[in-house]
This record gives sequence, C-alpha cells and structure tokens, in this order.
Amino acid sequence: MERKVTWETYDADQLEKLEKLNLEYRNFLDNGKTERECIDTIVNTIEAEGYQELESLIKEGKKLKTGDKVYSVCMNKSIAMFQIGEKPMAEGMNILGAHIDSPRIDVKQNPLYEEGGFAYLDTHYYGGVKKYQWVALPLALHGVVVKKDGTTIEMNIGENDDDPVFFISDLLVHLAGEQMEKKASKVIEGEALDLIIGSKPIQITAEEKASAEGDEKEKAKEAVKAGILAILKDTYEMEEEDFLSAELEIVPAGKTREVGFDRSMILGYGQDDRVCAFTSMRAMLDVGKIQKTLCCILVDKEEIGSVGATGMQSRFFENAVAELMNLTGEYSELNVRRCLARSCMLSSDVSAGFDPSYASCFEKKNAAFVGKGMVFNKFTGSRGKGGSNDANAEYIAYLRRILDEKGIVYQTAELGKVDVGGGGTIAYILAEYGMNVIDSGVPVLNMHAPWEATSKADVYETYRGYIVFAEGAGM
Repeated sequence: MERKVTWETYDADQLEKLEKLNLEYRNFLDNGKTERECIDTIVNTIEAEGYQELESLIKEGKKLKTGDKVYSVCMNKSIAMFQIGEKPMAEGMNILGAHIDSPRIDVKQNPLYEEGGFAYLDTHYYGGVKKYQWVALPLALHGVVVKKDGTTIEMNIGENDDDPVFFISDLLVHLAGEQMEKKASKVIEGEALDLIIGSKPIQITAEEKASAEGDEKEKAKEAVKAGILAILKDTYEMEEEDFLSAELEIVPAGKTREVGFDRSMILGYGQDDRVCAFTSMRAMLDVGKIQKTLCCILVDKEEIGSVGATGMQSRFFENAVAELMNLTGEYSELNVRRCLARSCMLSSDVSAGFDPSYASCFEKKNAAFVGKGMVFNKFTGSRGKGGSNDANAEYIAYLRRILDEKGIVYQTAELGKVDVGGGGTIAYILAEYGMNVIDSGVPVLNMHAPWEATSKADVYETYRGYIVFAEGAGM
C-alpha cells in the first residue's frame, strides 16, 4: 500500500501552522537537553495554560470537576498531566505517553583527574550509543550539583556563543592503523570517552611553591586540575567533593537547525523521544472538547529499561491517577483498576525512518518513510517480537477510523528487517494494566546519534493525529 506524501496534502494556511509549530518545537529542543530542563520548560508552558499542581490541590482538599487541568512532577524528571473529561474516570482515559530522556554521556561521581597536561571528567555513557559518534565534537555540560546544605547549582555550559565547549579526543588518522582494524563497537572504548575540560595550569608563585608542604605540594603537581577546581570554586562555590551529589550530562553543543535548501527537516539532539513528548504536550494544550479524561505522561529512564523511581515501571503514574480520582470523588482500588484497564494509549515514541543509504536493513513495504506522516508500530521488540507489546487488531481499526475521518496522514512500520535488530518502548508496561496500547510517533533518521533528523511535516501531522486521538470517545 502506497501512503501519501504529507507535504502534498497541505494548503497555505496549514503550511503556516506547520512552520509555527516547528519553530516552537525547535525552541523546546534547545531549552530541554536534559530531563530536568524538559520538566522546567513543560511546567512553565502548562502553568501559563491554566494547569495546577496536583500536590497543592491535595493539601487544599480541593474537589476537581470537568475541564480542570492538573499536573504532577516526580523528582523533576517525569510529569503526568491530566484534563478532566465529561465521563467518569472509571470509564477510562485517553493517554499520550512519551519519554524525555535521550542517549548521552554522564559524568561519574568521582570524575576529575589530570593526565598529560589535560584535565578530564571521567564518564559513563547512558543508553544505546555508537561510542565513536561522540568523539571530536563540541560538547556541552548540563545538569545540577547539589551541595550538602541542600543548595542546588545549575550548570548549562557550552550553548551560548561566548561559552566554552568541551570535547572527547580521537586518535589522529596518521597513527590509527590498528584502531581502524577494530570492530565499530571497539573503535572507541567506554572508558576512553573522558571529557577534556582544560589544559591551563593554575598560576603558583615561586614563594608558594617553596612553602608548600605535603598535600599542597602534591596538588601543585596537578596544576591543571587545581586550576579547574579554582574556577569551579570561584564561579559556582563548588568543591571537588560536591561531584559526589551531582547529575551532570554531556550533550552535543549547539542549537537545533533546519535542514536542506527547502528547510524541510530538523536536525537536533534528543529528538528520540522529545519530538513525541513535545507533540503530546502541545496536543494536550490545544485539544477541544473531550469526553474521556485526557492524560499525558512523560517519563525518564526509557533508554535504560524504564527503571527507577522516575521510569515508567515505577508507581508514580498509578499513584497520580489514584490521587486524581480521589479529588474527583471516584476513588476506590477497584475504580483505579477499572480506569487503567479501560484506557486507550498511544505510546508516543519514534520509529526508524527508511534511509536509502542503508536500505538493506529495512523491508520497504513495512518501513516508515520520512515525510509520510505519523507512524504506528503494531509491535516493536526484537526478532521474534521479544519484549514487545503487540496491539490488538480491533484497536488499530478504531484508530484507522477516527484518523481517516479527520484526514490524518499516517503509515505503519516495523523497526527494520526481522533478524536485523529491534528495540522497545514504554508500551508493554502500560499494557500490563490491560489497556489498549500501540506505539505511535515520528520517523527519525540518525536515531540515537548526537544529531537526529525529522521531517517538519511528520512533526505537524503527528501533532494533528494526537489531537484526534485525544478528542476520541475511546474503545
């Protein structure tokens, strides 16, 4: 079946709306390169649209009614948003769910050292990455340092034009004969992904050197490291020991850019899965009249198995639903279970866009094409559908009907050829409640690379599709 090219379906008014949405999306990517930054950006956006914090409403004992808008944040890394619908929550919700973590490089807890005249931060990569893609690039440092007194220091270094950047070195090609013979997974080892953060020794006078004793004399041997610590102390009032309670993430430096002479695509970091997080949030804000309560859940840790307190496998989402139902006067253990089991969900995650340069890895009849609209993956997993949610045919038929009625351009896909590889999402976790779930999102090129590419048309069409789903009556 040949699917439509999305661009060909738009009139001038829609093209204008497309560009406006994508400009907002690019700003979202630039302002949210970490989970914490995403949450800050989202909370600022939704509070301006009338959303209230659930925890504050619980303290006030305020009852909720149709049309009320509520959100709850977990550890500044995950968020659940709700708009109360006309029907009782026990009849189920319409849920948009995505993740806001992306592959990156994390700074270890005892990271700072000096070697060969350079100061380094020791690192540990996060999520599925091709390690060789992260060397010899300008990199930025984002995150927080929390001191023992509870003071939080925010860092965002490398994004402004006058900021310094950092980098991970690579071996020059003239000496790389042995390196070039290695498998791609071994060309750059994980322990070699250490970040160069300086090379200038601290200025120590002759008198200070002569009077130095013990530890001070030893520190003088690591003058570059000492210089970095002096800068951290002066700029952030930070001691070396404060790295122990820091969460610092290394990401590509620079802003999201438009691609091509026709500016039809977007190149930026973290589009897996912030493209679906943004379109889900924006659809949540722009939705019209709804019958069922609408939920948007944006979570952390998907790239490492959805584990931990801020991942989808935690009880955060379920607890938020229970608290919400308590404020609507519907709470009981049975009603919570009924609500979750009767819900419909789009697990909003990206799919692999067909790349003609690597066509042998795709099966074209069942591949997602860039520029052909939002994409549904009936199942993900690997090889024999291992680890996958596999959506019911009845649910897919329902989605086909409501999307076709509104003229939404969509396509279906698998994640590459059967025996080539695979991947997973949060879909199977929500499906454990018994609800209908299917993966749905935007096709991406360069997935998990420092710079990923999407089509503006697919971003816009996915946003439109999410609105149609949100306004639907459900199964």
